[in-house]
Amino acid sequence: MITGTFNISYIIMRLMSGMISNSRSNGKFGKYGGKYIPETLVPAIEELESGYEKYRGQRSFCEELDYLLRNYAGRPTPLYYAKNLTRYAGGARIMLKREDLLHGGAHKINNTLGQALLAKKMGKKRIIAETGAGQHGVATAIACAVLDLDAEIYMGSKDMSRQKMNVFRMELLGAKVHPVVSGTQTLKDAINDALRDWITNVNNTYYLIGSAVGPHPYPTIVRNFQSVIGREIKNQMTEVYQHLPNAVIACVGGGSNSIGSFHQFISDSKVLLYGVEAGGKGIRSGEHSASLCAGSEGVLHGMKSYLLQDQSGQVLATHSVSAGLDYPAVGPEHAYLKDIKRVRYVACNDDDAVNAFLLLCRYEGIIPALESSHALSHAIRIAKKMDKTGYIVVTLSGRGDKDMDIIMEYTKAKNAPMKKRLMKINHK
Repeated sequence: MITGTFNISYIIMRLMSGMISNSRSNGKFGKYGGKYIPETLVPAIEELESGYEKYRGQRSFCEELDYLLRNYAGRPTPLYYAKNLTRYAGGARIMLKREDLLHGGAHKINNTLGQALLAKKMGKKRIIAETGAGQHGVATAIACAVLDLDAEIYMGSKDMSRQKMNVFRMELLGAKVHPVVSGTQTLKDAINDALRDWITNVNNTYYLIGSAVGPHPYPTIVRNFQSVIGREIKNQMTEVYQHLPNAVIACVGGGSNSIGSFHQFISDSKVLLYGVEAGGKGIRSGEHSASLCAGSEGVLHGMKSYLLQDQSGQVLATHSVSAGLDYPAVGPEHAYLKDIKRVRYVACNDDDAVNAFLLLCRYEGIIPALESSHALSHAIRIAKKMDKTGYIVVTLSGRGDKDMDIIMEYTKAKNAPMKKRLMKINHK
């Protein structure tokens, strides 16, 4: 349900002014985060820090962002009680935070509108970005179109082939898409190329990072723009149901939708928080993207965090059925929350994510993104173990239009096992 009393402007003003932020002035979350950058990027990072400090509490900036979030993006998003899926699970009530209903089809626009507006205030006219599943690329292209900025998107050629529709959408919206053919041709390599571009063009270019990763202040900036998700969840739960959720669950790749969902509840110790990584073909197989569950401390893309690496520190290849979770590291705040045991991080394999995708389609008439399906799978598992009076909130971070080709190919490859699964779902 959408409540009428929730004041986005008020939250943005407080959030951007730092009154309700636990960010560290040195860019650290415990021992994680920081600025591991080449000297050529120092001026650009310092300019970003000073620009963010200048505009984050400025009333005109906050009011313009509020207008865009409400009247253009579609905030606040509903909190939907999935009664049919709850009945299937047989336990706690499953609530869906419908970020999939935002303009562009995912939570990414919360951040791209904020950063693009910041870039415009800073006088930058050229925006570059990286993208995995294409959702951040689409959201960047949307924000640049509405704010009259030039957009160039770096995307791994492997991801481009499995997300052709999003590539077409970006081009329709006026963005130039650069295929990345180096390395694994996925998100990691797209970030590498975007960073190289930024180093070359720091004077006129703003790098709009899509997740809560990278050197300080990016993890904090992205977290702050995305924390509207958790604030709405808390407001909607307390106002409509007079109850905090017993658990909040979100998928984790780089970690923007999840940290946005969790941030409001960090101090609410009775609210369980679950971050669900991409288990791929299983942790033991080595073909996964579960940095927190199976990685170790290291430095990548300007930050210290958990990442997947070999004994020599070389970054390992990753795998996930969902392009948006196919990343070998994770945002530094997640690493900190893992170490202090405030968030429980688990892995969901490809098969279970696809099964949850099919279940939500069948029982609720909602086609979720494959990224979100990882969180949904764990929510169903947890719900079965909880009392029926409990509430589990799942952040449905995006819609699944982009994943139709992947699902068709996946079910075709699975053949008989998938057919049996569909028959079982329909039978129930």
